[in-house]
Amino acid sequence: MAIRGESASARGRRGEEVAAAWLRTQGFEVLARNHATRRGEVDLVCREGETTCFVEVRSRSRLDHGTPAESVTVGKARRVVAAATDWAVRHGGMDRPFRFDVVAVEWAPEGPRFALFRGAFDASGVPR
Repeated sequence: MAIRGESASARGRRGEEVAAAWLRTQGFEVLARNHATRRGEVDLVCREGETTCFVEVRSRSRLDHGTPAESVTVGKARRVVAAATDWAVRHGGMDRPFRFDVVAVEWAPEGPRFALFRGAFDASGVPR
């Protein structure tokens, strides 16, 4: 549940924390958090099996402006791709399969609800 008076950045960090914990319960290994470059940031870098997953986490407590997943624009996706490419080059991940996922966190009164969108967009930032 969202806390009144909590800043957007604090809500975002909390969303990333609960998403990382939830992904672990789904069998993902979290490799890195908040990899940032001048051109963008990727919230979570995970591994599912042999696949490296670059994960954008979006959270919302109200849906009157759309769902969390709907808030990922092509521009945002391209910034994630830029940061993901940087991470992969630095960590030798260019020779592994990869994908771009979105985890949507909805803050409900009973607690967070999660939705995972595997392969939500491609390497050019275009939604699938």
